[in-house]
Amino acid sequence: MTITLRELARKLDCPFEGDGAVEITGVAGLEQAGPGELVFLAQAKFRPLLEQTKASAAVVSPDLPFSRLPVLRSADPHRTFVLAARLFYEPYRPAPGIHPAAVVSPSARIGEGVSVGAFSVIGDGVEIGAGTVVFPHVTVYPGVKIGAASVLHSGVELRENVTIGDRVILHNGVVIGADGFGYLRNADGSHLKIPQMGTVIIEDDVEIGANSTVDRAALGATIIRRGAKIDDLVIVSHNCEVGENAILVAQVGIAGSSKIGRGAILSGQVGIADHLTVGEGAIIAAKSGVTGNVPAGAFISGSPHLDIRVWRKFWAVAPQLYDLVKEVKKLRARVEELEKKN
Repeated sequence: MTITLRELARKLDCPFEGDGAVEITGVAGLEQAGPGELVFLAQAKFRPLLEQTKASAAVVSPDLPFSRLPVLRSADPHRTFVLAARLFYEPYRPAPGIHPAAVVSPSARIGEGVSVGAFSVIGDGVEIGAGTVVFPHVTVYPGVKIGAASVLHSGVELRENVTIGDRVILHNGVVIGADGFGYLRNADGSHLKIPQMGTVIIEDDVEIGANSTVDRAALGATIIRRGAKIDDLVIVSHNCEVGENAILVAQVGIAGSSKIGRGAILSGQVGIADHLTVGEGAIIAAKSGVTGNVPAGAFISGSPHLDIRVWRKFWAVAPQLYDLVKEVKKLRARVEELEKKN
């Protein structure tokens, strides 16, 4: 697509300055951009890169003095740049239709405009909504319900009777509805498997990254609420609930029956113990081990977790602890020496 800066400004609802007739053909980073491309500046420290960029136009804040290039003025340059990028980029989608090498049960109900790729298997009683894309090598067990305009990339596996909402994106290798990890120890030390009789419900507008898993509930349902975003290599265990618009970054692990509040952010490699509640809007820093409930709006770090302010104070003095211990030992020896003299 080629579009003038003037027209792009209209689509993005932004004022522009400079030559509105300049043609924009795409977007790029400050250092990689060339003629015809749009860049953005969100942080002042990158101003030198903006001065040197070969781009044809830039998105900048309203108060930034800059006239070397035509500009779009935005209170949130990064957001405006992302909206511009969405105009130029459209993910690959295969044409509608069922590939001859796919296996689709006669009892499956396939909506209008659905694409089913080669070597995918669609089981008995499956329902797939209009416009959904099932890439090659996807397995959909019997009884699964998939909404409209969703995308299942290659390697996705949906176990029996799970429910997937509208506009859900499941990246390669995602497994939804595998058995939860539930056992009781027998008297002889062996393990008695607890039947995992529940299901998984993925609500609308959820995106789940590659090789992540959401386990089915023992009873009831494991639920991923509307708009939640889950990164690669995340495990959500049986009977958990992930709230609306929550963010789970790579390698997060949530043990069984825990609840993550609306809008909470779990950074990389966070571990949540079982039967806990993380409150709405809470932020958990990377590599934290959460062993108790987290209040709404809290910002925590560490393992076991602490309020972020306490955690920062602790690590500010931690490098001095060895010297402090040596000093205490010297003082103790001195006190003992004085006591002997008395």
